[in-house]
Amino acid sequence: MPADPRAVLTRPAPAPDRTVAYGDHPDQVADLRLPAGSGSARPLVVVVHGGFWRAEYDRRHTGPLAAALAAAGYPVAQLEYRRTGQPGGGWPNTLTDVLTGVAELPRLVDEALPGRVSRDAPILVGHSAGGHLALYAAATAPATVGGVLALAPVADLGAAYRQDLDSGAVAALLGGGPEEVPDRYAAADPRSLVPIRTRTVVMHGSEDQQVPVAMSRDFVAAARTAGSHISLVELPGCEHFGLIDPESSAWPRVLGMLRSLHDDH
Repeated sequence: MPADPRAVLTRPAPAPDRTVAYGDHPDQVADLRLPAGSGSARPLVVVVHGGFWRAEYDRRHTGPLAAALAAAGYPVAQLEYRRTGQPGGGWPNTLTDVLTGVAELPRLVDEALPGRVSRDAPILVGHSAGGHLALYAAATAPATVGGVLALAPVADLGAAYRQDLDSGAVAALLGGGPEEVPDRYAAADPRSLVPIRTRTVVMHGSEDQQVPVAMSRDFVAAARTAGSHISLVELPGCEHFGLIDPESSAWPRVLGMLRSLHDDH
């Protein structure tokens, strides 16, 4: 494990093979990475990055993750979306960007790189706030999502608001607290959207200081009670960023869970 868990956020990664646009805004794009060789077309893996939905964190910090997934044989798209602190970011565009991107990417990738990626619904790998967005997409547009691997997701927006995660990040996303904009929480909070019918695996480190592991425990328990096809994998000793770091001790478990979801697709 690197001495600084955040080192992965600024670690250089190879340039993507292609970038495609799913809308007119500069942030309505996705970087594509393909595995070596010319094997049969496989379902796409869409990486939804975290950063508490804030503009200062973009898709580039998932470059090492995406490159490692491509090296392991997966076609990968790093999805970008409008974020809080920039024009057009926040409610509702951050959420609708992800819905649009997830729905359009299999077709866009097939057109850009014919025969390399199937048009089957993609597997979503979302980290932190990106985990929230992946769960949201699966709950609200299940036909567009083939499976979800949610890594330390912000799975309960009401609890995240009450706990003031990242100094008001949820209020910045939705424009207020649950008492001020209850309809937005009802529409956007995975905790309110169960059951999630798409097969979902939630992974969370026991030492996470950014998103408490208790949030995933409570969410998965509630989702299972509601009838969701969901499981929780807790990683003892793992913190928040090890889940997206191919150099961390957690990485083999993450890759193994993705392989299981992908093989069952």
